[in-house]
Amino acid sequence: MSEAAERAREDRPAAVEPAPEASGLTFEQIQADPELSSFISAADRVMEGMGYTEHGFRHANLTARIAYNVLHRVGFDEHTANLACIAGYLHDVGNMLTREAHGQTGGLLVYHALRDRMPSADLATVVAAIANHEEEQGYSVSEVAAAVILADKSDVHRSRVRKTGRPEFDIHDRVNFAAEQSFLRVDPAAKTITLELTIDPQISQVMEYFEIFLGRMQLCRKAADALGCRFKLVINQAELA
Repeated sequence: MSEAAERAREDRPAAVEPAPEASGLTFEQIQADPELSSFISAADRVMEGMGYTEHGFRHANLTARIAYNVLHRVGFDEHTANLACIAGYLHDVGNMLTREAHGQTGGLLVYHALRDRMPSADLATVVAAIANHEEEQGYSVSEVAAAVILADKSDVHRSRVRKTGRPEFDIHDRVNFAAEQSFLRVDPAAKTITLELTIDPQISQVMEYFEIFLGRMQLCRKAADALGCRFKLVINQAELA
């Protein structure tokens, strides 16, 4: 996908695509579902109306693929990685109602949409991951939830900014617009998960990143711990955490 290509470097391993499931729903079926697609579109419209950065299909697809890759590279089985992929794709649909508690409302929306189409144990894992992806009420309640947290919080990039004029930018717009590259690197041998960012300091200072994203980084640290790894943050090739 184009967003992943924007973030690629020559030394990065190719992204792994989710494999078809032997039973239950595949990621491709989730993507093709008109009701779920309408949820994502509606959620992004609400976020745009509230002045937030992009939360549509770009963010959904990227979060899905990163969540899958995290579990795949750490060493989890294909079925679990596919559940992370599905949860990552649907994690923000609760925004179609409102931003507040959107993880919990999103979990309920997905439950009602998929309750007759997915094994109950798998559905429980997916909706719990959706409900627990935000720093205010989120916890790494499973490996799937941990992967979704890491994937979601790693998507800091200028392509998410909707506003065209810099005088209109708030701090969230500045930090995202300043992010020229971002990549979540999983090193299974070293047992590390590293968020690598390239930020233009002429647009936003590194301190602004911490001002708005400190809670997210703390959540990522706990998520990496849940996967038996250590979380690291590298900004402009300097390790900060």
